[in-house]
Amino acid sequence: MCGISSIIHLDGAPVREEQLSSMMRAMKHRGPDDEGRFVEDNLGLGFVRLSILDLSPAGHQPMFSHDGRYVMIFNGEIFNYIELREDLKKLGHSFQSQSDSEVILAAYAQWGEQMLHRFNGMWALIIYDRREKTVFAARDRYGVKPFYYCIDGPRILIASEPPSILSVLGRKATPDQETIFNYLAFNRTDQNESSFFKEIKKLRHGHYFKFRIAPGAGESLQPKRWYNIREELKDPFKDPAAYREMFSSSLGLRMRSDVPVGVCLSGGLDSSSIVSVLNQDHGLKDLNTFSAVYGQGRNGDESSFINLYKNQLRNMHYVQPDEHGLMADLEELTRAQLEPVPSTSTYAQFRVMKLAKEHVTVTLDGQGADEALAGYHYFFGFHFKNLLRKGKMGRMTSEMGHYYHKHRSLYGIKSLAFFLMPAFMRTRLRVMEKGYLHPDFYQSNANGGGDIAGELYGSNSLQEALINHFEFKLEHLLKWEDRNSMWFSLEARVPFLDYRLVERTLTLPDNLIIRKGMTKYILREAMKGTLPEQIRMRRDKVGFETPEAEWFRTPMFQKYITELFSSPAFESRGLVAPDKVRDMYRKHLAREGNYSREIWKLIHLEKWYNHFID
Repeated sequence: MCGISSIIHLDGAPVREEQLSSMMRAMKHRGPDDEGRFVEDNLGLGFVRLSILDLSPAGHQPMFSHDGRYVMIFNGEIFNYIELREDLKKLGHSFQSQSDSEVILAAYAQWGEQMLHRFNGMWALIIYDRREKTVFAARDRYGVKPFYYCIDGPRILIASEPPSILSVLGRKATPDQETIFNYLAFNRTDQNESSFFKEIKKLRHGHYFKFRIAPGAGESLQPKRWYNIREELKDPFKDPAAYREMFSSSLGLRMRSDVPVGVCLSGGLDSSSIVSVLNQDHGLKDLNTFSAVYGQGRNGDESSFINLYKNQLRNMHYVQPDEHGLMADLEELTRAQLEPVPSTSTYAQFRVMKLAKEHVTVTLDGQGADEALAGYHYFFGFHFKNLLRKGKMGRMTSEMGHYYHKHRSLYGIKSLAFFLMPAFMRTRLRVMEKGYLHPDFYQSNANGGGDIAGELYGSNSLQEALINHFEFKLEHLLKWEDRNSMWFSLEARVPFLDYRLVERTLTLPDNLIIRKGMTKYILREAMKGTLPEQIRMRRDKVGFETPEAEWFRTPMFQKYITELFSSPAFESRGLVAPDKVRDMYRKHLAREGNYSREIWKLIHLEKWYNHFID
């Protein structure tokens, strides 16, 4: 895992190496083990390395092909590199290292951009063809690894993180108002190519671009899609045993490492499945696990489930985030995340990653399982909507009954009503629910919610909803995890996002996803005899939740939040109606409602403005 950066002058002007070095310094945390630069005329490539595979100097980047034609920088891992290397050897290629990077260069020489379809992994890469003066850049299928770029007149700036680009931009960044609107109204970001910085775009997951360095190339730069999940879906798993076999295979590939590997264990179904299968199928009894706990009975505490592994695991590690830690870490969390995050669960993950770095260099966790297997309660709304559309009223009524009996909640049923609304009404309802957005800000940006209100929440079936979540929602979760882990020079791997698993899961019939009020049916069945039953049949979902509602009622946060919501800077942004925000906080303190999510979003947005914009 590493950081990449590049400066490309389309007008032929030479690249200044000190600017490339500035970009690299801005993300040194991503690669503390090594660094390298390549500057040739009007192109520069910079690289900072976190050594994971082949720790020797043979893995140094930028890396050159054997004939010197291609030079590459690459962030990520190709987990099936051993198998690909054997295929390439049969085609006449030779190798001097044990790194996956060298395999990529040989694959590009052999197959060109079609090599991407052969990769099982996570990546953001740039390959420069010195003979043809062309640049090829690509990102993995689901957006695990980041890739940002800025077209700044006659030059293109590329980096793993926005601050690297900002370090050489030569002017202050501009906040992207539409992105901020989606963040405040929908708790969503990253559903399109935009970032919180108006000048900086991201190469979307499953996309690439290729261009010849020449004047005007930036104006016509159009990323192309190399991976369309709708076109790659395969026949579904025939039974839970087949799912289990593929999941175990994914874990086996993701245990390939020359440094220690651990697991982020939340106590939920997904991360517990990782631990149990590694334990049972791969014989890993000495796993290091890392968990956030809060004390029995407190919101977000999963210790009763996590501790079910105490007789199986010898190296279980815990951290207990609290309000004092959040206050002390707020500045660092803002620097680590680089953009606003809509939940303090990101802080819990931040602390878990910090703990993990004390023991390992690679972690595994359950990201992607909720999107593939309908882990969020509102997916029941899509399930009910699909049954309604098909006229299966009896089954819909039965499923609603099972849902209410299992969860004692109307949330999934209310979600159905929300999903039946036209997109513009969904946007309006979200804004009305918030109540604090400034009318002018809403009027200027309401149309920007179309990607979310229409494409994400407008699905007509459960399968369509799951696919749309891969397209429009998953990436922001992966971004937060990448930034939390890489801040501590730690690589995070996500076994539920092995494309072989995803492409066969997203074609499963609804009754293997949701059945009788329970989600993730096929995973639960696949884990029979492997997972503790208390976890396998859990009805609730917690994840990295925190007791934030209580944190924001403590005297320490009362003082901080009251001052922030009354500050001249906060009042002058034009994003919210300050009086309504203050009234919302008053209601939270009086326990007239839980507004902690909205309070946190405004806190972190203001911290981001302070650090990156003001």
